[in-house]
Amino acid sequence: MKHIAAIFLVAGALAAQPHRIVSTAPSITETLFALGLGDRVVGVSTYCHYPEQTEKLTRVGTFVKPNIETIARLKPDLVLMQKLPDSPRARIAILGIPVTEVESGDLARNLENIMTIGKAAHAGGAAEKLTARIRAGLDRLRAQAKGAPPSAVFIVGRTPGRLEGFVAVGGSSYLSELIAAGGGRNIFADESRAYLKTTLEVIVRRDPDVIVDMGDMAETVGVTEAHKQSVVKLWEAQAPLKAVRNKRVFAVASDIYVVPGPRMLDAAESFARMFR
Repeated sequence: MKHIAAIFLVAGALAAQPHRIVSTAPSITETLFALGLGDRVVGVSTYCHYPEQTEKLTRVGTFVKPNIETIARLKPDLVLMQKLPDSPRARIAILGIPVTEVESGDLARNLENIMTIGKAAHAGGAAEKLTARIRAGLDRLRAQAKGAPPSAVFIVGRTPGRLEGFVAVGGSSYLSELIAAGGGRNIFADESRAYLKTTLEVIVRRDPDVIVDMGDMAETVGVTEAHKQSVVKLWEAQAPLKAVRNKRVFAVASDIYVVPGPRMLDAAESFARMFR
């Protein structure tokens, strides 16, 4: 009888596992694939580009405005979505589809999201291993950093082709934490905002050792090396800046810098290479 009961328990657990999952945000999608659940993902957001298997999946709109009708047609048994003030969660749940929300934030919150996604998808053990690997990798980078940390600015928004209209990473962004893990110091770490508008004059005054600019490359897919070189050239007129004089201006265009998922470690490792 005990063996029979155990069989039923296992069968029940397997039946409860979601086998058709819809993700409405890139960070969620990347987490599902990193947890080994890619074969269960049937729908992803418009902005999901990684891994390449996502290109074959049904698009369900953006994380801000997911298409409820498309989601319903996919017959998912789990929808994972970004928490928003005007969340469509209730409209999906009324269809009888289980919904789990996550909310991006600082590094700790983003790691917690991986655990939340793992538990919702019945992959808690894999989520624990993944978050442990990310934490260990960040600890390794911190231990490898030597000497005074170089100051850095990370530009995530800018008027295309011009050094104005800047949006930079502030102190409460997880990206500021990744800069620190990579051995650098965000020049706007003293700002309580996650992202802030700033000017060239302020950047010149704070005079960073390193400039990381993805300001006019928010659409990361298809950015050419020529485009990146044009960004570096744009800064060459600002010779008084230490970063420009020392040729430490880096033009980047990759989702690792803007998707708060498992590849956060890749971003920190990239920063570490820039700061050496």
